[in-house]
Amino acid sequence: MSAEAGRDGGRRSLVSRLQGRLSQNGADGLPHFVVCGSDALVYTLVEELSKAGHRIRITVVLPYKVRADVPDLTHLRSVRVIRSNRLDEATFRTAGLAGAAALALVMPDDVVNLHAALCAQSVEPDLRLVIRMFNTGLGYGVRKLFDDCAVLSDADMAAPSFVAAALGEVAPTHFRHAGRTLYMTRRADVSERRVVCTLTTAGEVGETVVLPAEPAGDAARPTDLVLAEATGQAAATRRLTRAARRRRPLRAFGRAVGAALSRKLGIAVLITLGVTAVAGTVLALADEHVDGFWQAIYVTLLTAVGSSDVEDEYGAVAQAAQLVLTISGLAFLPLITAAVVEGMVNARLALSSGKVRGARTDHVVLVGLGSVGTRVLRQLTDLGMDVVAIDRQADARGAKVAEQLGVPLIVADAALEETLRAASVDAAQALVVVSTDDPTNLQAALNARSVRSDLRVVLRLFDDDFARRVQTAFNIGISRSVSRLAAPAFAASMLDRDVLATIPVDRHALLVASVRILPGAPLDGAPLSRVDRPESVRVIGMSAADSEWVDWSPDPRRVLAAGDRAVVVARRAGLRALLEQATPPPVAIEGIA
Repeated sequence: MSAEAGRDGGRRSLVSRLQGRLSQNGADGLPHFVVCGSDALVYTLVEELSKAGHRIRITVVLPYKVRADVPDLTHLRSVRVIRSNRLDEATFRTAGLAGAAALALVMPDDVVNLHAALCAQSVEPDLRLVIRMFNTGLGYGVRKLFDDCAVLSDADMAAPSFVAAALGEVAPTHFRHAGRTLYMTRRADVSERRVVCTLTTAGEVGETVVLPAEPAGDAARPTDLVLAEATGQAAATRRLTRAARRRRPLRAFGRAVGAALSRKLGIAVLITLGVTAVAGTVLALADEHVDGFWQAIYVTLLTAVGSSDVEDEYGAVAQAAQLVLTISGLAFLPLITAAVVEGMVNARLALSSGKVRGARTDHVVLVGLGSVGTRVLRQLTDLGMDVVAIDRQADARGAKVAEQLGVPLIVADAALEETLRAASVDAAQALVVVSTDDPTNLQAALNARSVRSDLRVVLRLFDDDFARRVQTAFNIGISRSVSRLAAPAFAASMLDRDVLATIPVDRHALLVASVRILPGAPLDGAPLSRVDRPESVRVIGMSAADSEWVDWSPDPRRVLAAGDRAVVVARRAGLRALLEQATPPPVAIEGIA
């Protein structure tokens, strides 16, 4: 076994698999990929793979009932769809898994994906597995079960993008590779010598240019987003200083006090106090023996608690005031007792559960506590943000997490304006809508905007084109598709490439990948400068064949050889083009038995 294979845990390259399986793949000799799923991710993943055109064949396994927002996959090129409600050995044999290059299991249930992976291994032991997992602890264990397995979480990939948009800040994205930690920040927040490459800059007419050529001299803008090297300082903390909020125990206690009295009881107490004050003033003015403010208070309170005597010499006005004051005192004492008892009970419940009633300000309203919403909730609270959550289900996936974090959860329909008002959306810093129901998400966003026109709205929508049109038509600042953010990493992983990180930038997903040059590929023998293409692919490092050391400032004139690896930051289309250039053309393997 070569050193490269040893480092990859015994994995064989995609080309090696194809060379050994041409007779099984069919006369066309094309690699076969199998994808199993039932929600939005299955479509976007297959779409990503199908863009390779004639280079691959895809079989998609769907249950008989899928989500209504999943488009028809049969119109995609080189795609065959079969239906089965059970991912077992019989289903995988029908799908032609034997001899396949890779299998993606992207069902929304971790246990279903794990069971399917075990069944698939029985059909094809030498198989590249890409498994979707929500539970990170389970995912860590799953990696150890299979020799050639990648475990990915679409929620983990998408959550930083939603959090950053909600806070109006750069996403806290960082990754470590070859002894170096890199992170995304603004150029003004980092030393120029720590900048690895520019991720975005503003164009001449105000548009955002992604992966531009490196600016020369004064052309660099402080607002540019860059990939920079971390130097041991808390870069993520510095980037989010303005957005972070420390927990304030006194504020929480104040809200608990505000929650102590019910509205009706408070009104009754205020009316009684008002009557007592007016009657006491009249009595004090009518009694010639009252001298000074203290004696007025003294006579008023004693009369209110029933300690007054009948005074025949008082005039009619003073006697009427004394009578009203005595009667109001009879109601005042029980009201004070009721207020104290109710206040103690309500305050204890509010402080213990976090569900404090009353107005909130400068918080984030989060709609949807599914896989993505739970990740967003954790990250927002980690940053010290005050959050109010909304979900239709009391037993939503993130409900227990909200309870543990002391985050109020409103169980109601977020599409209703009264629900948003109950969450004080009019005083919120941002509204993040990440439920899996597009109509509910859009209705919640529009209702929130009707309550407050300048509210920052971060909206999750499945269809990327629909998201762009909604953003333009309704002036909703940011709309994102979770599957669009995650699908490129899943597709690249199926192609047996090392995707190191996914960086969400604006509405784009940039991939950091390590691409190996295979023998006979167009880039085999070409200079490194052929890899670097501004606005598409940027080279940030390179390692020679059979070496783990990465040159972070490679000479662009260096000639590439088989086995060399290029570390790049690329857009989705750019990475696809680079993978084609790093892989031999189909004719190079057609005659191999």
